[in-house]
Amino acid sequence: MTGQVDDRRSGPKIPQAVLAHLADARACLADALGGSTPADRYVSAHLAALKAAAAVLAARPRPMDGRRRRLRSAWELLPEAEPKLADWAAFFAVSATKRAAAEAGMTRVVSQRDAEELVAEADRFVGEIEALLGVPGQSALPMAG
Repeated sequence: MTGQVDDRRSGPKIPQAVLAHLADARACLADALGGSTPADRYVSAHLAALKAAAAVLAARPRPMDGRRRRLRSAWELLPEAEPKLADWAAFFAVSATKRAAAEAGMTRVVSQRDAEELVAEADRFVGEIEALLGVPGQSALPMAG
């Protein structure tokens, strides 16, 4: 087995790592919806977006040129891998600071509104990544109507 899924009905092979990152993203979104505090929901939503970004980076690996480079965040690498996602990368890079504060126990930095907004944006982002990579997905959020 090559680590890729071959579904002849849907087109090209999708690497297993990409599918795993997207499954993790959906699991984090589910955690965000069920989180007990705004901080919990915010952290889980941000992690969902990070997992989706990882799927793009896994799907579009960049060759290493042999030089040692400084470590860069997924949000710095994402626009290089997929320029159409530059605005998303900037949005989630800014929210990473608040996520880090929430994870460090400063839960008051995240309001209910912050959490709701980030959950909705993360859900949209994961859906956009699934569409971009040709992976069928489904929103974790309840349908409005």
